Amino acid sequence: MRRTRGMRLGLSALLVAGALAGTGAATTASASAGEPVAGEALLTALQQDYGLTAEQAEQRLADEAAATAIEPAARQAAGPALGGSWFDPASGELVVAVTDADQADAVEEAGARATLVRHSEAALDTAKASIDTLADSAGAPDAVASWQVDPRANSVVVNVVEGTESTPEVAAFLDEARAAGPVAVRTVGEAPATFAAGTVGGDPYYTGNVRCSIGFSVHGGFVTAGHCGPQGADVFGWDRSHIGQFQGSSFPGNDYAWVSVGSGWWTEPVVLGWGAVSDQLVRGSAEAPVGASICRSGSTTGWHCGTLLAKNETVNYGNGDLVYELTKTSVCAEGGDSGGSYISGDQAQGVTSGGWGNCSSGGETWYQPLNEILSVYGLTLHTA
Repeated sequence: MRRTRGMRLGLSALLVAGALAGTGAATTASASAGEPVAGEALLTALQQDYGLTAEQAEQRLADEAAATAIEPAARQAAGPALGGSWFDPASGELVVAVTDADQADAVEEAGARATLVRHSEAALDTAKASIDTLADSAGAPDAVASWQVDPRANSVVVNVVEGTESTPEVAAFLDEARAAGPVAVRTVGEAPATFAAGTVGGDPYYTGNVRCSIGFSVHGGFVTAGHCGPQGADVFGWDRSHIGQFQGSSFPGNDYAWVSVGSGWWTEPVVLGWGAVSDQLVRGSAEAPVGASICRSGSTTGWHCGTLLAKNETVNYGNGDLVYELTKTSVCAEGGDSGGSYISGDQAQGVTSGGWGNCSSGGETWYQPLNEILSVYGLTLHTA
């Protein structure tokens, strides 16, 4: 059937929105996704993470708010005897440590619970600063993960990787640290690493004022839609830190591209489930047949599923922009979802090109099959 001009405009609208949605679009998408307000989100997190009832979670939030409100005055009441302060979830109280019992009454009059300790916060801060200087000048072993003032322990806590405490370099560092003041040693499971981020299917990325979505991680980068950016364009991640550059891009005719990954980013064989389902591992790219169920992940509308309707379809996006050999689905999408992941089971299928409709009223979308992208650019899919 010959497509009407109105249909062509509908197709084009999603494509353009996907390519030009910027910060404002990202904010709108977040709000329209139905995220709970901050209080509701915290209540849910407390119940899930701490095993609290709804009533217990509400009480904890109220206690924390009260502790936050009185902390400045309670700390000031301790004066030079201040040994630090913290919230005690068991009692729901703010605890303020003091080195002088005479200051306890003043602290409790301010609404906190006082406890007597040996070392002042000022003394602990000085000891911690000395350890900082030690690490700056002599270096710290990789197995020394971190150090901080811990008012509950009333000492500077040095965290080291379990099993390394007695190694010569760690032992020597700890000896010098102890010379700076009161030090406690704790063990941790592994050394820390920066969390720049892994490239994950469905996550947003930016180039100029364009927001699109990551398709799938490949070794060396990720694949996405060609209309999202030209070859050579710089790409920035969800946190606006630099990821890499478009190394190849083709649109119209095709709608595929690949982006190199660097600047502390790495690739992950994962597609985001956006809370609707658990994040999905990618184990291959075997093509699903027409009629199969298929799901899509994108940075605007998250996770949606539908049916694979047709393959090898030529799509007219208007203004002479034809794209060939696309696959059609009944899955909805909206602006900013362009480039995102289509997956069937654990098998990667393709990257979002365009479509019509939206995720409120429904519609149809097309994706660029993944295996063609891998073949054209000589890429290898990152699989679990």
